Amino acid sequence: MKNIITLSILLLGMVRLGCAQTLPDNFDISTSPNGVIPLPSNAPAAYSNNGFVKYTKIQAPNGQAIHFVAQNQITDAQIVRARNILQFYLTNLPNSEYGTDKSVVTNQMANNEALLLLLNGADGQGNEPNLPGQYLFQNEIAVEGHSWYINNNWDHRDAAFEEILHLMHDTGFGVDGPNSFPGVLPNYQAEIRAAQQNANGNNFAIWPLGAGSDPDIQGWYNELDNENSLSQEYLASLIDSYYGLWGAWTETPGGMWGIYVAKTRAEIETLDPMGWALLPKYFSPYININMDIDPSFNGTFYMSFDASLPYSHKSQYLQHCTLTGSNNSNLQGNDLYNRLNGNDANNELEGLKGNDRLDGKSGTDIAIFTGNQNEYVITTEGVMTIVADNMNDRDGIDTLLNIEMLRFADGDITSTQNISSENVFNIFPNPATDFLHIIWKSSSPILSGYIYIYDTIGKKVLEQKFVNITEKITIDINFLPQGNYMLQIIGNHQSSSSNFIIQ
Repeated sequence: MKNIITLSILLLGMVRLGCAQTLPDNFDISTSPNGVIPLPSNAPAAYSNNGFVKYTKIQAPNGQAIHFVAQNQITDAQIVRARNILQFYLTNLPNSEYGTDKSVVTNQMANNEALLLLLNGADGQGNEPNLPGQYLFQNEIAVEGHSWYINNNWDHRDAAFEEILHLMHDTGFGVDGPNSFPGVLPNYQAEIRAAQQNANGNNFAIWPLGAGSDPDIQGWYNELDNENSLSQEYLASLIDSYYGLWGAWTETPGGMWGIYVAKTRAEIETLDPMGWALLPKYFSPYININMDIDPSFNGTFYMSFDASLPYSHKSQYLQHCTLTGSNNSNLQGNDLYNRLNGNDANNELEGLKGNDRLDGKSGTDIAIFTGNQNEYVITTEGVMTIVADNMNDRDGIDTLLNIEMLRFADGDITSTQNISSENVFNIFPNPATDFLHIIWKSSSPILSGYIYIYDTIGKKVLEQKFVNITEKITIDINFLPQGNYMLQIIGNHQSSSSNFIIQ
C-alpha cells in the first residue's frame, strides 16, 4: 500500500493568501477556444518567476474570479479537466438541501481569492512554490481517455477530485475551528464534521483505517488534527469512492489506499451511512457537465459499467462527453440523458437508453441504434434529426446533429432517408403548472398512440395512452416538480416532440 504520508496535506498553505500575489479578475479567456490562455503579462511577477505560464478561471456571479495557473508541463487537457471538475462541483443541484443555489459558494470562493496551482511533476519532488493556493500536480491529473485513466495507473492516482474538493471546502463551505476562511455553509460543515467524528469512532472503524495500530497512519491523523483538516480529508475519501475512483483498486479492501472503509456506492451506503447521507445534500450523483476525452484517446470510450473495463468504475458516472483531437474515436453512452459530441475525425456515437443528443461536429459520423430500422420513427425538425424508438425502455428519443449515417441492427441509412418533417401538435400553457393541453395542428393528427414525458436526465416520468382523440388532450402534471421536460407523442408511425417548463 502506498505510504499514507504521501497523501496531499496542503491545507495550511491555503490560509496564506496575500494581496501581494492577487491576480486580476478581468483576464479575458474568451480569446481561446478552450478558455486556456498564456499567463497575461500583467500578472504579478511572482507567478512567472515560479514557472507558471498558462491561465484560466471560473467567473463568479459577483464579478470576481476563481483562478487557475499552470506550469509548462501541464497540458491544456489537464487544465480544462481541473476547471471542469470545479465547475461540476459548483453546478446547481435542484431540490437539494445545500446545493440548490451554489452561487453563494462560488462567490465566497472568489471573495476568499481561491486559487488552484497546477504544478509540474509529482508531490514531494520539491517543486512546491512559495505561493498561496491549493496544489494539484501534473502526475495526479488523469484526463478521461488518457492512458493513466483507462489503465487505472495507480502511480498516477487521480487526485484532481480530492484537491479541487479541498479548495471548495476550505474557501467556499468554510471549516469550523482554527486555520479556516469565512464560509457560507456552516450547517453543512457541521454535518460533515459529525460524519467525520463518527468515522473516527470505535477505534477508527470507518476512517482512517489503521490509525489505531499503524504509527505512520496515526502520525498522519494527528497532523491533520493539529492543522484542523480532518473533515476535509474524510470528505475527500468519501467523494473519491462515490465517483468510482477506487472501484478498480484490488490491493486492499476499501478506498483511498485502503484507509476508507468503502470503495463503491453500495459499500458507502452500508458501511458509512452518515457519510452516505451527506452526499445528495450537495453533490450530484452524476457528473452532469461536459467532460472532454483526452486527444490521445483512440477506440471506443464506454460510459456504462462493464466489469471487464476497470476504468468504467469511473466512467459510469459521466453524463456528457466530447471527443477531442483527430483520432477516429467513438463514444457509447449510458442510461442517462447523454450529450455526446464528436471531434474533427470520423466518429460513431451511441446513446443507449435515455433521450440523448448526438452531435458529430465534423467528419463522417454514424449514430448507432439497437433495433431494426422499422422499430423507429425518424423525423426532422430544422437541422435536427429525431430518432424515436417505438420499443419501451430501449433507445428512447435521440436528437441528432451533424450525423451522416444511421446504423440499425438490420443495416445503415443516410440521415436524410425516410424522414417526415411535420410537427403535429402545440402545447399550452408553457410554462405550465397543473395541467398541459395538447392541440393538433396537423391536417393528419395522430389519432391513437402514446404520450410520454421525460425529465432532463431522460427518465420517463409519465406514459399515457390515447385513442381516437381529434381535438384536445389534457394531461394532469400536478404531481411533477418544477423544471424542464420534453413531451413526445408516438403513433401512426409518426413521432413528434416538444419541450416545456413546469413552474
